[in-house]
Amino acid sequence: MADAVNPKDAPAVSSQEKASAWAPFGYKAFAVLWTATVISNVGTWMHDVGAGWLMTELNPSPAMVAAVQAATALPVFLFALLAGAIADIVDRRKMLILVNVFMAITAALLAVLVATGAMTPILLLAFTFAMGAGAAFMAPAWQAIVPVLVERKDLSSAIALNSMGINVSRAIGPALAGFLIVAVGLEWPFLLNAFSIVIIIAALIWWKPPTLKERALPPEHIGGAIWSGLRYAWNSGPIRATLVRAAAFFIFASAYWAMLPLIARDVLEGGPSLYGILLASVGAGAVLGALILPKIRGKLGTNGSVVFGTVGTAVVLCVFALVQNPIAAAGASALAGLSWIAVLSSLHVSAQTALPDWVRARGLSIFLTVFFGAMAAGSMIWGQIATATSIPTALLVAGGGIALFIPITWMAKLGQGEAMDLTPSSHWPEPVLSEDADESGGPVMIQITYRVHSESRVAFREALAALKTARRRSGAYGWSLMQDAETPDTFVETWFEPSWTAHLRHHDRVTEEDHKLQKRVRDLLAEGEQPSVRHFLTAATKSAAKIKKGSLS
Repeated sequence: MADAVNPKDAPAVSSQEKASAWAPFGYKAFAVLWTATVISNVGTWMHDVGAGWLMTELNPSPAMVAAVQAATALPVFLFALLAGAIADIVDRRKMLILVNVFMAITAALLAVLVATGAMTPILLLAFTFAMGAGAAFMAPAWQAIVPVLVERKDLSSAIALNSMGINVSRAIGPALAGFLIVAVGLEWPFLLNAFSIVIIIAALIWWKPPTLKERALPPEHIGGAIWSGLRYAWNSGPIRATLVRAAAFFIFASAYWAMLPLIARDVLEGGPSLYGILLASVGAGAVLGALILPKIRGKLGTNGSVVFGTVGTAVVLCVFALVQNPIAAAGASALAGLSWIAVLSSLHVSAQTALPDWVRARGLSIFLTVFFGAMAAGSMIWGQIATATSIPTALLVAGGGIALFIPITWMAKLGQGEAMDLTPSSHWPEPVLSEDADESGGPVMIQITYRVHSESRVAFREALAALKTARRRSGAYGWSLMQDAETPDTFVETWFEPSWTAHLRHHDRVTEEDHKLQKRVRDLLAEGEQPSVRHFLTAATKSAAKIKKGSLS
């Protein structure tokens, strides 16, 4: 996938217009793919309504109906990390085309089985799982191409518009599905979903991303790519905070989605049309939320917006538990949509802005793993609680839990990456190998010697502690900082990397934020001193070969 926006797709609008919420529509590729996505998502929501309602006819127990939501979310939890690693290695456009072809065939086959009366509860869960698996492999790649379609200054607006598009389709798809189920049959939501996926395939075939820069290094292996993504997330404070807040919200918010078919059928004593109206109300509320979210975020900030959405979701869960009125339910559903987009959009922006391009799909896949893992686990939990007690009881417990976690998770601040420059700095020179060095062996050891101002030792140690985390994000392990016993102003930093190729990748991944941190370290050195860098290769058939001295690495 390309690293930059194609100049031909740049919007011909003023800088003031570019700063608006609608600026991403000035990029032709974004506008086309966004439109195709909205049409496809209408089909997806029709499909989801059809699957949820079909299970109420095949087996109406709360546990089985909630299992449909779990079967949708569980594949993303299981496969998102693998999908993110693949999306960071292969051509994302080709990957998206192949996955959508698979999903179109699956949806069409599901429609045939429903039309012929051959569907069973187990088969429905299996097909739902298959569609979820397709979504799992599509989501990281799809989200990772958004920064390619627009410039960075328009990224937040593009993410908000994508969320709005999902909810525009949510306002249309469920109501349309309810009408189709009553008017022509349960197979039609699945059939039209298959056709809507074809539109996405056509848009992806039309899109021609900018040519990729030739890779100087071989692609990572899948296992190593997954590990490097997990390592980056673990050593990134902004990502960890985002994941904590996501888990705390989604595990409780899942109660609404898991119970909604039964709320419409059993609590409100309605049919598929009412179910579609409730989901359409969610979509309408979310569209309204997307329009007013910039004002909400401007007044409350990212963290305040999430609290706003969390409180709104708690209110919705309590209303559904205590007020059994279709009109009140529709109003609560609209509030649910507004609250959902306030939280989801804020979390998504927080994750996107905390990731450099080389690990973007993997980082987003970890976010999706937490998102859908919490949704799947929550759906099963609330289904079991509703079976053992009642639907209102499950909703009240979820509403109380989601409110309780607001103060518990408050210290995990969102949006930490928005002020960071995570573009490659390219300030490290290529390390030089001597002619007789053998780089084909195992781990590489890097040692850097520093001579520090006597008055700056404490500040130096603090700066190196921050630099340690940056090294680890890009592949370092076994990091240590030692002080010379005879000359206390001399410090030696040491770390290891799996191979010489891994160290070269580290060179490519150093960001402007890392560069600022390394400059801070340099400023603390004794006057006229520069770091002395040495690389050591694993001794194989030859003696361990020392590499010529280079610049700060």
